[in-house]
Amino acid sequence: MKPFVFFYLLLISSTCFAQHASIDHFMVKESLLKNNKIAIIATDSLENPIESINGTYTFSVSGFTQQLNFHDGVSILPLPIDKSTFVYIKHENDGGTHSKLLYIYKKANDLSPITISRAFFIVIPLVIIILAFAFKKFIYLGIILFLVFFFFSYSKGLNISTYFETIFDYLKNLV
Repeated sequence: MKPFVFFYLLLISSTCFAQHASIDHFMVKESLLKNNKIAIIATDSLENPIESINGTYTFSVSGFTQQLNFHDGVSILPLPIDKSTFVYIKHENDGGTHSKLLYIYKKANDLSPITISRAFFIVIPLVIIILAFAFKKFIYLGIILFLVFFFFSYSKGLNISTYFETIFDYLKNLV
């Protein structure tokens, strides 16, 4: 009876001290299968893959909640990408919100994820506004540049709500 009790106590104590792995950093690459899908790879702060991540994690991909199954630190997004588009990937855990804004450039059967600094979404409109107000002749040019900037973003899958969400997440992480 004593060995059974000892084994039971050992089992309970091991589950109490088990670590739950969380994803605080990730990178996005093209799937190795070249099937127009992208892979999310769990990494540490130095962009080294963490192969011990296994299980189901909740991500928000361009506003849609996805349950992603990680095996050895890698998960494949289920939907294929038809054309070049913006993708906003966000993951929330106890450590905070972790997100990336990417432009997925599609050429033939290759996908090239390009990480976009969200500081550009603050700097570009501010520069246009400053130029438009500094030089009265540039007001119409500033309006046209704003329309082109927002039309390109919208036509590639980045709507206004996602645009502001990326800015607010960026500013929140700065503080």
